[in-house]
Amino acid sequence: MKVVVSVGGSVLAPDLESDRVAAYAEALQSLDEQGHTLGTVVGGGPTARKYIRAARDLGANEIELDQLGIAVTRLNGRLLIAALDDRAAPTPAESYDEGREAIRRGDIPVLGGIVAAQTTDAVAAAFAEYVEADLLVYATSVAGVYDADPKTDADATRFDEIDAGELVDVIADMEMDAGSNAPVDLLAAKVIQRSGIRTVVLDGTDPDRVVRAVLNGDFDGTEVLPES
Repeated sequence: MKVVVSVGGSVLAPDLESDRVAAYAEALQSLDEQGHTLGTVVGGGPTARKYIRAARDLGANEIELDQLGIAVTRLNGRLLIAALDDRAAPTPAESYDEGREAIRRGDIPVLGGIVAAQTTDAVAAAFAEYVEADLLVYATSVAGVYDADPKTDADATRFDEIDAGELVDVIADMEMDAGSNAPVDLLAAKVIQRSGIRTVVLDGTDPDRVVRAVLNGDFDGTEVLPES
């Protein structure tokens, strides 16, 4: 099976702890050893937010801030590459073509951000579509897709399953509120809808959850189903 795993920066390296990165590398290597074809996308997390906040205070414009965030995602990507050793492509892929070529060589590509104004959520969805993945896994700090922001609404209910069109509607409503805790962004949701790729959103703080989701569909989160 061909799988793209998107790992949020707040999940992979919340405090730049090497143990968490090593655990994710071990999880990915276990899937690789069992014959799955993998691609990975890494977010910027709290480190990116700190740089962006400082640069904004210094007068950087929004595109410059996006570019700074992309640079941090690629730094996080280099941490994962170091942990994956010779199974990963040697540097973070800076385009979808570069990522696909790494897969064709038999390497595990690690992508961060690609272009300004596009999050790594959207990069993961687009890359999964580009390489015709069978499964897209979002390992996030949120335990799935909810009908409201669970951090601000105690009555928020998690979906065990949701179709891609419904996901777009839910995310669009959540993104109307600044700072809402949407599990993926609206562009990612629309790409998932267009591509029809089966998608899983889960709490990625334990990388073994990603392994179980890929190997046997055992996960505690939300499955996004292609529309009929």
